[in-house]
Amino acid sequence: MADNDFAEKTCIACKGGVPPLKGAELGALHTRLGGGWDLVDEHHLEKVYSFDDFRAALDFTNAVGEIAEDQNHHPDMELGWGRVKVLIWTHKIDGLTESDFYFAAKCDRAL
Repeated sequence: MADNDFAEKTCIACKGGVPPLKGAELGALHTRLGGGWDLVDEHHLEKVYSFDDFRAALDFTNAVGEIAEDQNHHPDMELGWGRVKVLIWTHKIDGLTESDFYFAAKCDRAL
């Protein structure tokens, strides 16, 4: 399960001009996040959620969409029958920031 402290934090919009997280700092945040998130090439977070049917997957997609609008932090999402794949990174810097981990925890909490 994701770190509850992460889920309570507010995503901060990235203005650019900062390097993406790398190395030990990135690894520590990933470990703290937990919840089955994959850290892919130190570039993005990825997780596939499974559901019993299309309706449940769609409802989750919509819930994450509402969080994205509220936080002004928008993931890439793939919806299919019984599954939703969520990919998170900060597009402005083409990599990860701390806010990406906050958003991932919010996705887990939405489940």
